[in-house]
Amino acid sequence: MTLEVPAHRAQAIGKPASRIRQKNEEAIIKAAENEFARHGYKGTSMNTIALNVGLPKANLHYYFTNKLGLYIAVLSNILELWDSTFNTLSADDDPAQALNSYIRAKMEFSRRNPQASRVFAMEIISGGECLNEYFNQDYRTWFQERAGVFQAWINAGKMDSVDPVNLIFLLWGSTQHYADFAAQICRVTGRSRLTKQDMEEASNNLVHIILKGCGLTPPTDS
Repeated sequence: MTLEVPAHRAQAIGKPASRIRQKNEEAIIKAAENEFARHGYKGTSMNTIALNVGLPKANLHYYFTNKLGLYIAVLSNILELWDSTFNTLSADDDPAQALNSYIRAKMEFSRRNPQASRVFAMEIISGGECLNEYFNQDYRTWFQERAGVFQAWINAGKMDSVDPVNLIFLLWGSTQHYADFAAQICRVTGRSRLTKQDMEEASNNLVHIILKGCGLTPPTDS
């Protein structure tokens, strides 16, 4: 599942990225994440991103020839990061171990990439038009296969009978909440920011609540 990135030159010409190109693209995407998360797509300028990266605007256009291409690259980056943790899910896996690992991985992504998660959330809330190509039949098939693994666990008596689709939505929403609504969490709890320890404690609670809700015993070596 690959989200097409229009006007992304490295992909368009089909050449492997050099280390310098890869490093610059990563810096550009990270700076773009911050700007898109703070100001939205319309409120973000390529010039501001270039200034934050420390590159001339002309150099920025060498990597991404327009703002839409850069915006979609940001979305693609976080989606591939999230989905990669689900790609190897198998009916042969132990559901308690698999769900424990997945929840903790997603929470770590939320800790390390909060801005990218917020950009994704804003895009979905606004209608998700830039993700139309991503959420195509291939993606729906991939999603159905993930739900099929949960159903296989249920059929084998490995976990309680819960709706696999709603379980996946719960996993996504609960883990991304700590990135998308960090400001709300901090205000409610009186924190200035969410620390690594805060995220670890939240992970422990999510693992306990979700696994218990599926009739599973959380791993003791977490």
